[in-house]
Amino acid sequence: MSISAAPFDQGEFRNVSRRDASGAPAPYGRSMTGSIVTPAADTESGVTDHERTLAGSLSADDFKALFRGHPGGVAVITAEGPDGPVALTATSVSSVSVDPPLLIFSVSSLSSAAPALLAAETVVVHLLDAEDLEIARLAATSGVDRFADRTLWSRLVTGEPVYHGVRAWVRCSVVERMNAGGSTVVAAHALQSDITRDVAPGEHGDALVYHNRTWHRLGEHSRIGD
Repeated sequence: MSISAAPFDQGEFRNVSRRDASGAPAPYGRSMTGSIVTPAADTESGVTDHERTLAGSLSADDFKALFRGHPGGVAVITAEGPDGPVALTATSVSSVSVDPPLLIFSVSSLSSAAPALLAAETVVVHLLDAEDLEIARLAATSGVDRFADRTLWSRLVTGEPVYHGVRAWVRCSVVERMNAGGSTVVAAHALQSDITRDVAPGEHGDALVYHNRTWHRLGEHSRIGD
């Protein structure tokens, strides 16, 4: 289950795919790959200024402690792989742009679904509420066939697997990937969506949240102000 944030690799991220070989801007919507660019080292010491700055980086335990108190909405991401459909549960999904409609999520290299998800040109992001808890648990459980029960899912006409009855899902085209520590950050362009249970502005909508290794449901009891 992709539920914890990972620190970015040292170095500056540079988008290397926005331009083609001639230097002209690449067409939007093409699958692209980002890279981590390491600054040049000091010629005498071999140590970069950037590395000196990061010499006091937080430990893994301290970084985990930071996010232990930071809840996240729950999503399940699916794709069609060479050996069949794959799925994972994630709390890293976030909208980053309305025009164009873009979202991002991260995929841990430790996930069994990672190879297929990172090779896919399209994915389906399921945005869950508390009624979808079993789907969230299923996609977060290691060593099980997440698609064994054929009553739970079907394929869209475009081929991607989608779970039935979830609060909402959005089919996306992957437009960019960036290595980040032990994970890959994926940017995706929303193409098609479906909402089964809409949420009125200002309402909690029984949102499903993962916080400190526990599932939570938002409701009137959790509202503290507008």
